[in-house]
Amino acid sequence: MLLAEPLVSSWKARLALEFSFRDRKTTLSGKSHDGPLVVQKPLYPEGEGICHAIVVHPPGGIAGGDELSLDVKAKQDAAALLTTPGAAKWYRSAGAQASQRLAFHVQGRLEWLPQETIVFDGALARTSCDVELSAGAGLIGWDIVCLGRTGSGERFARGSYRSAVRVRREGRLLWLERARIEGGGRLLDSPAGLDGRPVFGTLFASFPNLDAKILDPLRRKKPADGAAAVTLLPGILLARYLGGSSEAARRYFVELWRILRPAASGREAVEPRIWRT
Repeated sequence: MLLAEPLVSSWKARLALEFSFRDRKTTLSGKSHDGPLVVQKPLYPEGEGICHAIVVHPPGGIAGGDELSLDVKAKQDAAALLTTPGAAKWYRSAGAQASQRLAFHVQGRLEWLPQETIVFDGALARTSCDVELSAGAGLIGWDIVCLGRTGSGERFARGSYRSAVRVRREGRLLWLERARIEGGGRLLDSPAGLDGRPVFGTLFASFPNLDAKILDPLRRKKPADGAAAVTLLPGILLARYLGGSSEAARRYFVELWRILRPAASGREAVEPRIWRT
């Protein structure tokens, strides 16, 4: 039985964050929010140079008609790692589309490492992520999507999931990708599409002069479940996952991140504390 979307008015929420570097410390120097999208107190588990922040959507799920917007600026020499406390849930919609917009402007270093997204059967979801990098900026991000609540045997038979990602450096396009997946559509089971596997994900990383030698150790890593691939395009590295487990996807991306981060920025990977709770 499908879970109907909650009988509440739709939420319009916006959160804007700015990170600055001064006196050898990255600080959350600016924030504003409107609606139920907030950031928790900044944390420094790896010293004052890198600020960890947890973005929280208190309602816990995204229903038809909801509109969420997150704008992040990482200024020169600032280093910030953003994550979420749990899986994002897109509920079944009675007809209205829900949306999430991410906009990142990076002069320093930014890591966007959210937990997985679960798209319920019947959801109407649209997401976008636009990244603007300065000449010396660095970025690591990922996105993991599970179509249907697979733990209860649910399939994505109705609804739609649309996404768009664009990454530019100094105005030059590095990567543009759009996806449109219809519930019950042929793409779900096609060998040229998802091949019957409900979980897919992408890790993306862009740093100046990222060395191609990084590919060998990354490609030696394999997920516990599913298939994966890593490629280096001009200006951006991409890793893909396709399988049946959100947990396997996340663990695989974390293993890649543990290799990428020190190689690209000279900093060892320190997991956010929220991942262990």
